[in-house]
Amino acid sequence: MAPRHLRQGTDVRTLLLEGRADVVPDEALLAVLLGSEQSVAMEMLERYPMPAGLWGLSPTELTAHRGVGPAAAARLLASAEMSRRWAARPPCERPVVSTPDDVVRLCGPQLAGAEREHFWALALNTKNRLLRVVEVSVGSLNASIVHPRELFKEAVRLSAASIVVVHNHPSGDPTPSAADQQLTRRLVRAGDVLGIELLDHVVIGEAGTHASFRDLGLM
Repeated sequence: MAPRHLRQGTDVRTLLLEGRADVVPDEALLAVLLGSEQSVAMEMLERYPMPAGLWGLSPTELTAHRGVGPAAAARLLASAEMSRRWAARPPCERPVVSTPDDVVRLCGPQLAGAEREHFWALALNTKNRLLRVVEVSVGSLNASIVHPRELFKEAVRLSAASIVVVHNHPSGDPTPSAADQQLTRRLVRAGDVLGIELLDHVVIGEAGTHASFRDLGLM
């Protein structure tokens, strides 16, 4: 992957809060964890390349590094431990997404009743187990802007075998619109090119109502 570079003056915290962590370089992410200047983080990464070098440091080794105090070391150790625990989770702990009802159970509590359209992609492995829920876009009261390249970029990065996309209709009516159908056709074509199958597009309305493009014969 090509190295990431930020323009001078870019606020890293703003990018993170906007859901754009993928554009932030490693040293900037590490600087946020450490609460330090990026020069300190860059020095650490050059000396202890990720992941094995940095995550393998002991608390004593961390606090001995220039610019890293006990509080910063504790944040870094906590982050490393969370990463280890996630990576070590048995596959069976990841939910299976194979029906529209699975999608609604997983996403309905957050999307049903939302005042703006949220468009998410569920990246799945070869056994339809969830790898990650990716928020692709947040739109207005009745529309969201979705670019296939942004959606599939994350799916490719996660080595997803397939995806399911889901979005809500703030109106409460889950009936797919003409724009929804046009977008779905574009996503199917893009997935065919990349070898990542779009299994379904689920629209969530109010009170648990939903519509499945697959069930409706729209894909």
